[in-house]
Amino acid sequence: MDCYLGIDFGTSGARAIVIDDEACILLEVRYPWETPVVPDLATTWQTALLTLIAYIPGELRQEIKAIAINGTSSTVLLVDGAGQPVATPLLYNDGRGVFVLEQLRNIAPANHTVLSATSSLAKLLWMSQLPTFSQAKYFLHQADWLAFLLHGHLGISDYHNALKLGYDVEQLTYPEWLLGLQIPIQLPKVLSPGTPIAELRPEIAAEFGFPNDCVVCAGTTDSIAAFLASGAKLPGRAVTSLGSTLVVKLLSHTRVEDSRYGIYSHRLGNLWLTGGASNTGGAVLRKFFSDAELESLSREIDTSQASPLDYYPLLQPGDRFPVNDPNLPPRLTPRPDHPVEFLHGLLEGIARIEAQGYLLLQQLGTDRLTHVYTAGGGATNKAWTAIRRRHLKVPVKASMNTEAAYGTALLAMRGMK
Repeated sequence: MDCYLGIDFGTSGARAIVIDDEACILLEVRYPWETPVVPDLATTWQTALLTLIAYIPGELRQEIKAIAINGTSSTVLLVDGAGQPVATPLLYNDGRGVFVLEQLRNIAPANHTVLSATSSLAKLLWMSQLPTFSQAKYFLHQADWLAFLLHGHLGISDYHNALKLGYDVEQLTYPEWLLGLQIPIQLPKVLSPGTPIAELRPEIAAEFGFPNDCVVCAGTTDSIAAFLASGAKLPGRAVTSLGSTLVVKLLSHTRVEDSRYGIYSHRLGNLWLTGGASNTGGAVLRKFFSDAELESLSREIDTSQASPLDYYPLLQPGDRFPVNDPNLPPRLTPRPDHPVEFLHGLLEGIARIEAQGYLLLQQLGTDRLTHVYTAGGGATNKAWTAIRRRHLKVPVKASMNTEAAYGTALLAMRGMK
């Protein structure tokens, strides 16, 4: 029996799913992040990766033919020639790139995807000012580095992760304006997601009992992996990932890019996956409520009635989409005494942001929204689903599979076909 392993490095933890040739799930294992996250991010990621692999029973590891990994978009790090990090990685929502935006605006085309404080390229330019930059040889995304730990080849990425670095996913090349920056570091070689890169390092294969010909494939981002898992395949169909953050993706014939609103398009075959990511989402809910409280209080909400509270739920100032403003203040007041009313206001606020995002995509030229599939932890909240359906005015249902690790396993399987 041939099996395929997908590994998801998301905002709340890491997961691994093994599927068979019929795309049926054989095993799922999880590695939640500690709270607060350990400062040594790279070591935490490496530990999570190897722990997840060790959780897979030996007899199943012997059947795995291909592995793919997804990571959070624009989570990046600098490494030396041996692949060792030379500075602390910057996470997807790190906005220190705001200090180089003016420099970027003088170089990149107007409204380009990289013109965001959280883009990979903005982070690279900011990191180029670090004292340790001279030790760096490669700039990698989270998924790139984790895959390197398995296959041993540095400087390889995929065009989903490389989009916010400035890679031209239409022409499949780095644009001249980016190469003209002459950054003294190796930009990744970019492959199509799912492309086989190399067999596992012999020592990894031996330690964990993988077949010698087990291949590591080019990866993707967590939100695209969630889209792949959803079963959405037609233009007009969309996936909202309701995890720690809110990510929307709408499948369209038309490519839309506009950094003014944090909008970008990923290539998906002959179509375009257009969307954006907001810093609102489940992390805000978990600041105020436990999972048990979210479940019990949600049942008391009258979802047919809109909350009068006008919230823009954020943990800290700054959002990326549909309002791209690194200084946007959270709006969480007034706070009612009753927790049900407060939760209702939060859910309503996140739903408004989601609806505003999809409306903006359509105003800029995408196909009309017809269905929304939901992935992530929020997919199971019936009250939230009802509120979102009222705002979106289209059918809203849970994805066929809500785990990004499943979509990544599919990517590994398709890469070997």
